[in-house]
Amino acid sequence: MRRKRSEAAGALAIVGGGICGLKLALDLHRRNIACHVYERAAEIKELGVGITVLPHGMREFSALGLVERLLAAGIENRESCFFNRFGQLIYQEPRGKFAGHDFAEVGLHRARLHKTLFDAARERIGAESITTDRDCVGIEQDDSGVTLHLRETSTRRSLPPVRAAAMIACDGVNSGVRKSFYPDERLAFAGINTWRGVTRHKPILGGRAYMRIGSILTGKIVIYPIIDDVDGAGNQLINWTTEIESSGFERNDWNEPGRLEDFIHIYEGFRFHWLDVPRLIRQSDVLLEYP
Repeated sequence: MRRKRSEAAGALAIVGGGICGLKLALDLHRRNIACHVYERAAEIKELGVGITVLPHGMREFSALGLVERLLAAGIENRESCFFNRFGQLIYQEPRGKFAGHDFAEVGLHRARLHKTLFDAARERIGAESITTDRDCVGIEQDDSGVTLHLRETSTRRSLPPVRAAAMIACDGVNSGVRKSFYPDERLAFAGINTWRGVTRHKPILGGRAYMRIGSILTGKIVIYPIIDDVDGAGNQLINWTTEIESSGFERNDWNEPGRLEDFIHIYEGFRFHWLDVPRLIRQSDVLLEYP
């Protein structure tokens, strides 16, 4: 059976079909370099919360012709505002094009960014060059290339090995590929835990502001909009991230459901005339915790 070009021995293998892996695949395709993406998840789902793409990031997406898609999917930030924990403005500055940059600063739902890249990769590289439900469980390297040992994630069934000219690991901060090289390595934990969520809320401070309130010593929260008119009633989907530093914290799980009672008490006093922070947190559609 003849292999498709993207899985030929001369192609590059990309382990991980997230934002990094798909962006790399699109860049390689633009340079006429054959590649094949292997994604561990059995299907591509809308996961995660918000992400901010800064002007230098939008410049990279501009090279792929994706700026208009991303602007339509997210919200262009006009300004960044810093407040103390009493809601008093300390400093503000323009952002993105409003600060003189060539490209915008854009707040997006991670799922929309991922889908934009996934759709573009399928259109340009071909659906046959992106294989889901593939867990890379081993790599062997020799003078002529690499061999990937894969299994089907959903069934854990072993699959025939795949040859490639080279392999690039894009499988995230908890990379299985990296662990195979450094099995005893652990992430450095700085004593800062975060809880994240997204809440449907009326626009805050004009609906185009990236806000930071407080500090990690007494409780910090970052807030910015990621979807306009999310419900047809004029509300935005607001991303928020709390950051708390404590010597008593232990490293928590990654991207796991969080518990409100673990941190909400720190923000009960964050009630301002322009925003009720604890209410914003309590009304979240999802609550996740991260180290």
